[in-house]
Amino acid sequence: MTDTVRASLRELGRVKYLVALDAEHHIFLEPWRKEYPDSKLIGMDALATKREKSGNPLSWSVLFKKGTPTTVDQDFDREFEYEYVESHQNKELVFNHKPSGTLIEADMLFNLPANEQMSRSGVSPHAGVLTRLMNGINNTKGSAVWQKRFLWYAVSSGDRPSFNRSVSIIDSWNFNRIIPCHGDVIEDDGKAVFRKVFGWHLDAHSHSS
Repeated sequence: MTDTVRASLRELGRVKYLVALDAEHHIFLEPWRKEYPDSKLIGMDALATKREKSGNPLSWSVLFKKGTPTTVDQDFDREFEYEYVESHQNKELVFNHKPSGTLIEADMLFNLPANEQMSRSGVSPHAGVLTRLMNGINNTKGSAVWQKRFLWYAVSSGDRPSFNRSVSIIDSWNFNRIIPCHGDVIEDDGKAVFRKVFGWHLDAHSHSS
């Protein structure tokens, strides 16, 4: 929450919703909540429990829970489709902005290296051994086989059938653009990239149906 961000948001209009996209991406929610106290705070039960245990609870407006159908409100639901991927190791909330066909996600799909995100930092998006390792695994280039393996054998291993169902639901949405938390925005052919990266899960779900 910086002065630049405040000014940019004032130009866009009222901030009505604040969303934690998973149980890992939440550490700056408190200053945003203080800045926009009338906004609806959206997250998942796993994150609420995590923050309570750490002594930093928040007052949530909407909490997604496993096996419980959840809605936000009429205005939000008119513009967004969403899926709670509880079987993801980070407990993902994935959104599709229907008017623009834009998928918004945190750790569901990576598009590394993070050239755009690091462009003003003065730090190379390729610097460091672990960064280079993650760039090599979690990208969408070519067949994306390393990211596919990472998703199959690690991320979805806790409950793969449930993960496959969630992937199938997301695949049914109409989107062309993907905004990931990690890596560059995919401006075009987002659906094709999604189907490539999650191809094993889509195939597994179709064979189980």
